[in-house]
Amino acid sequence: MRQLAGEQARRPARVLVVDDEPNISALLSATLRLIDFDVRVANGGREALTSVAEFEPDLVVLDVMMPDLDGFAVAQRLRATANGRQVPVLFLTARDAVEDRISGLTAGADDYVTKPFSLEEVVLRIRAILRRSRVDPDSGVLGYADLELDDDAHEVRRDGRLIELSPTEFKLLRFLLLNAGRVVSKAQIMDRVWGYDFGGDGRIVESYVYYLRKKIDRWDPPLIHTLRGVGYTLRLPRTTDE
Repeated sequence: MRQLAGEQARRPARVLVVDDEPNISALLSATLRLIDFDVRVANGGREALTSVAEFEPDLVVLDVMMPDLDGFAVAQRLRATANGRQVPVLFLTARDAVEDRISGLTAGADDYVTKPFSLEEVVLRIRAILRRSRVDPDSGVLGYADLELDDDAHEVRRDGRLIELSPTEFKLLRFLLLNAGRVVSKAQIMDRVWGYDFGGDGRIVESYVYYLRKKIDRWDPPLIHTLRGVGYTLRLPRTTDE
């Protein structure tokens, strides 16, 4: 199973918060420290580049609109760094147009949160990115609870039991595992599992989630959950579940 490797498994995750609005950076940094992240704050794009080199963060929370060097330019410079360690980036922005999202993805965003945002949402996004990125690169296995998906062998096991999935079910489960703990919408699933040119409606997502749940959740506890009107999530049950 993919695990945090070496020293990363023994220390708190390092998060660099970059925003030129002091109130936002102070609120974010205080929240992340309360839940045991190691946090440093940079007040602009150029300071962010220096801080990445010095602090070596596991993730950068990066505002887009900054006066000295915008977030897209910072991300592009990070990606272009020689022998560069590819630092995951979560963009914060007040701009929600499609072209801005495309610019963010082109610049190397791992995720994108629009202002105003909830602190809970940002924390969930950070944790999801770290789960995807802080892994042993020699391992091809994603895991959550007693569920394992082996990309290389194209196998899925729960509690050691082999589960036969169709190619589409496998892609759907992989997407849910990569976003474990986070709610994903039908539109996001259709985008990532079926592709941008898929012309169907959300009912096919409902059908495949149903098929997948029958195979994955034959054993307790159930892991695939529906949030009505919102989407789906893969997580352990809460004490009062949907």
